[in-house]
Amino acid sequence: MNPKIDKVARNIEKTKEAIAEQQSRLKELERLKTELENADIVMMVRGIDIPPAEFEAFARAFMEQRQSSAVPDVFPAPVGNATPAALEDDDIDGEGGISLEG
Repeated sequence: MNPKIDKVARNIEKTKEAIAEQQSRLKELERLKTELENADIVMMVRGIDIPPAEFEAFARAFMEQRQSSAVPDVFPAPVGNATPAALEDDDIDGEGGISLEG
């Protein structure tokens, strides 16, 4: 076989092994992050000095309030050219304002 093809094939295998190692590392880091976040949540809850039944009622009321809130989780996109992407460097005048000229 062509030596260049062999070299590329070896590089492909090395890359696949490196990717698999990094995916494994990523999965472990994500698991650790979740574990640490959960520990923080447990510490916060334990720091609240109320009986478990009252905390449960508080949590349920909070979730209900959040679901019926007038503030949406996702805001609609701005109308017109008010988006940050529309403001390019050539649109900004030398005085810190935005030029109205196209």
